[in-house]
Amino acid sequence: MPVTVKPGYFCRRAARGNIYMTLETTCIGAYPKPDFVTLPDWFNHPDGPDTADPTALWEKAMADLGPDAPDIIARGVAQAIADQIECGVDIPTDGEISRENYIHYHCRHLKGIDFQQLTRKAVRGGTYEAALPTINGPVSVRDRFLVDDWKRAQANCKRPVKITMPGPMTISDTNHDDYYNDPKTLGRDIAAALNAEVRALADAGCVHIQIDEPLFARKPQAALDYGFENLERAFHACPKRVQRTVHMCCGYPDRLDRDDYPKADPDSYRQIADAIEYSCIDAVSFEDAHRHNDLSLLERLPTTKVIFGVVAIARSEIESIEQIRERLKQALRHIDAGRLIAAPDCGLGLLGRDLAMAKLKNMCAAAHSL
Repeated sequence: MPVTVKPGYFCRRAARGNIYMTLETTCIGAYPKPDFVTLPDWFNHPDGPDTADPTALWEKAMADLGPDAPDIIARGVAQAIADQIECGVDIPTDGEISRENYIHYHCRHLKGIDFQQLTRKAVRGGTYEAALPTINGPVSVRDRFLVDDWKRAQANCKRPVKITMPGPMTISDTNHDDYYNDPKTLGRDIAAALNAEVRALADAGCVHIQIDEPLFARKPQAALDYGFENLERAFHACPKRVQRTVHMCCGYPDRLDRDDYPKADPDSYRQIADAIEYSCIDAVSFEDAHRHNDLSLLERLPTTKVIFGVVAIARSEIESIEQIRERLKQALRHIDAGRLIAAPDCGLGLLGRDLAMAKLKNMCAAAHSL
């Protein structure tokens, strides 16, 4: 009999030739940098992951790498993608290998943001302070760059590579505003700059574009007041062939195996669920491994795909295949399988390559054997 494959499923053939269905898998963004990519990394900065200081170090490191820098970074991206594919990831990312900080990497390509004048500021709900660039003029595009990043990554595999960028609220919160004094207006201009990259990526053939908005979980009321409006601006005119993904994690620790780090309000996802469902978002990324959600949350999203975090990114303990499979089965009681995608909670940079691959292999084995 012919087999009908629903959206979100992959059709695989077992050793005996039987056809069975599996959930899709993806990564969120960051992957551990290979040792030969000697660029600074926000995952190991002593002042916290959002500090802008690695930018100056990044510029020096690029100069030290010399004319071979593009080839070295390309090799690093190729390794990150090869690792993900070896683990079984269906939609890999470029690993953000060239980025010293996933937010400020993008900001360096925008006008109106001063990286020489740094301002110390409490970030992530006051959990720590960081030295941040200062917004001292209108924010707009300085130069386009993400299409080249995507093409460099996509050249390494036949599977569609997802490209990521920080969202308007997250960029606003991770810089010091000395010009707008109005987060909605600032976010509007950032969104317009992001939209230029979104549309260029779509025109180039990228079919998975992810905007990261962890601030939606940290500040759900602000997300409702103006965050979703600016997110829509960032995705404006993005064609339907592109899956518009938004990642909303609940907070990043400053080191591995720190379980006491502050997280967003456990109810924050529920507070913004209706807005997610009625927005332009095709797929939303929720973290669930570090701190389980009430899975009735998934029922609030009857049409939106859910990228479901099933491995923790700040714990060295490796989740077993059976543990992951059981949590996915629990989720499937609340959402149809065609809209459930397995993923890590967030980026994998804290784990190192061996731990990251071990977790990804178990995640993919679980998702591909339901």
